[in-house]
Amino acid sequence: MSAEDRLEIADLFARLANLLDECRHDDAGEVYSPDAVVHSPRADLRGLDEVIAFLKSSEVAGIRTQHVHGDVLVEVDGDHAKARAGQLVHFWRDGEPPHRSSGLRVACTATRTPAGWRFGEMAATLAWTREQ
Repeated sequence: MSAEDRLEIADLFARLANLLDECRHDDAGEVYSPDAVVHSPRADLRGLDEVIAFLKSSEVAGIRTQHVHGDVLVEVDGDHAKARAGQLVHFWRDGEPPHRSSGLRVACTATRTPAGWRFGEMAATLAWTREQ
């Protein structure tokens, strides 16, 4: 296991956060493999097309998000890896403080592809939500 692999996999979490917060849903292939499987509190998705369609359908006009990942742990075994992280998500409207925040645990598998590491499976489990 190289430090470079661990860093690139950990970097996937930051790239995912930026992609979600910037609503660049069509760029999901930058972090997910084409056959990705995503389990979240709101959906079970199979394949990149379903992931992109779900992300687009989840947009709410005027609501912005900030995704923050921490406590990232990565375990690499050749061209496959397991990774997990804590995720905080804040929801707000421009010029206002957050009106909702959530904490999740995210567990993933990742695979080395010709384009770099990509998440193949992701399971996000809601730990808490706070309406403010």
